[in-house]
Amino acid sequence: MAITILADSACDLSEHYYNEYNIEMIPLTVHLQSKDYRDSIDITPKTVYDAMREGEAPKTSQASANQFKEIFTSYVEAEKPLLYIAFSSELSGTCQAAKMVEQEIKEENPEAQLHIIDSKCASLGLGLVVLEAAKMAQQDVPFDEIIKQTDKNAAQMEHIFTVDNLEYLYRGGRVSKTAAFVGGLLNIKPLLHVEGGKLIPLEKIRGTKKVLKRMIEVMGKRGNNFQNQVIGISHGDDLPRAQELSNMIQDQFGVKEENIIIEMVGSVIGAHSGPGTLALFFYNK
Repeated sequence: MAITILADSACDLSEHYYNEYNIEMIPLTVHLQSKDYRDSIDITPKTVYDAMREGEAPKTSQASANQFKEIFTSYVEAEKPLLYIAFSSELSGTCQAAKMVEQEIKEENPEAQLHIIDSKCASLGLGLVVLEAAKMAQQDVPFDEIIKQTDKNAAQMEHIFTVDNLEYLYRGGRVSKTAAFVGGLLNIKPLLHVEGGKLIPLEKIRGTKKVLKRMIEVMGKRGNNFQNQVIGISHGDDLPRAQELSNMIQDQFGVKEENIIIEMVGSVIGAHSGPGTLALFFYNK
């Protein structure tokens, strides 16, 4: 029985991955200039970043219970196994909405092969976990084993990232007004990571060049076996810097270029992190 992997748009994978690995996608919503857009369906990240550069402040909202009900019900009625790997519950209510629907469905169909994993991951960190699960599904790995391995993969996924302008994280309630103001004034770039599904500041670094060097140092400390894993880099409409980071990883750790995925930070996460965000994802020790 073919197992389907469901992801939400906060995993920041581009469309060809959904097609190649038969991944279902559920979009979160972006609110921009008093209109609602389905992330990665009706709006592109570039549109969001350009609007933010013009001073717009886009808002986002979670996927709804109704969206989940429709998808979950169709799989359960067709008796097809479905694994939903969700955006961190610490950053969105999407996972919670899905779990409520799952509970409802399982009261009527206790045998349903429907499972939800709160990945505690975001952006391409979530994307890499989703890809691994989809590859296992294509290789006919049993449902329970995919769940077990995906839980493990999600727990080991490192997120190391920086933002170009602290103002956007301030608007989203991630940093204080003072920190945002002082950071902008002194060209201080924060280095952050994800711990327990939450965004946690690691350190402050002065100047863009030093940030990339520091990201590589943190990667070297926290991870290993880089040649045998796929590394993710996502960026807020700054491909040159993402490629610079990719080149540094290739030089430092001997990773092949084809084992590095570079994607743009999607509209939903980008609405909070802003243009110029740069993020690095890998499995830790």
